[in-house]
Amino acid sequence: MVHRTGPQGRREVIPPGPSIVDLHTHTNRSDGIMEPVDFVGAAAAAGIRQLSITDHDTLAGYRDGRLAAERLGLTLIPGVEINSVADGVDGFTESELHFLGYGVDPANDAFEGMLSGQRSRRRERFDRTVLLLHDIGLPIDAAVAGLPLDDDSALGRPTVARCLVAEGHAVSVDDAFRRILSRGKPGYVPRLGIGPRGAIAAIRSAGGLAVLAHFSDGVDRPEIVRELQELGLGGLEVYYRGFWAETVDALSHLARDLRLVATGGSDYHGDRETYAQAYVRLWVPPELGQALLDHLAGRTTSPSP
Repeated sequence: MVHRTGPQGRREVIPPGPSIVDLHTHTNRSDGIMEPVDFVGAAAAAGIRQLSITDHDTLAGYRDGRLAAERLGLTLIPGVEINSVADGVDGFTESELHFLGYGVDPANDAFEGMLSGQRSRRRERFDRTVLLLHDIGLPIDAAVAGLPLDDDSALGRPTVARCLVAEGHAVSVDDAFRRILSRGKPGYVPRLGIGPRGAIAAIRSAGGLAVLAHFSDGVDRPEIVRELQELGLGGLEVYYRGFWAETVDALSHLARDLRLVATGGSDYHGDRETYAQAYVRLWVPPELGQALLDHLAGRTTSPSP
């Protein structure tokens, strides 16, 4: 990696070349803004060759984008992101721990049943948030009325944030989170859902690899990663677009030491920029995509980060 010094002397990651791998992305089937087919096209146009749509609690984005990926010669890896409730659940107290599930079987009925339950709890939280915002004088009912509210939709706080912007209660998604929707703010509603143990077990039972997402705290608290590994965690997101170089270096060493599969991605949602603009700052070593595919195919058990 190439580095550039940023604030407080921290080093920014400068991509040494174009990335061909992005293993963490979102579409409007959860809390992104792009249609899956359009997003796959944008990723392919930017130069991505191995992609995973990891929408929250749904495989709808993968299903909808699969044919477009085949047509464009892009390898689309089945993926999902599960936000687990870790506020005292299973002994973990990090509020939320996010797990990426790669290679899960889209036809696994038990896994789909779990995801459906997660989406139901997401919808319950969403509805409670809308009511709370109305009660505190920040109604978003008109904006919500225009949303797709089908059973496959995995609604999240970014969706609420966009509604707040649309109704004039915030100037941006970031502003909505900072003043209204984050923990401790007036519009925050606690998450409901599965715990870390259940999330990892569900991913594994569907034939997938469970990867801990964007956990920068792993640098200072590697014991949490080790405990999750004992529950079946198989990978660690190392090359996350928002990480400083020091964090990437430390997580890379941790993944290597624990023999966890290293992954990386943009976590693209689409609120701040086009995919092409986000892609400029994305760096995932090309060998990680093939290493993940090899792992899922059973050809290796511990690719190096």
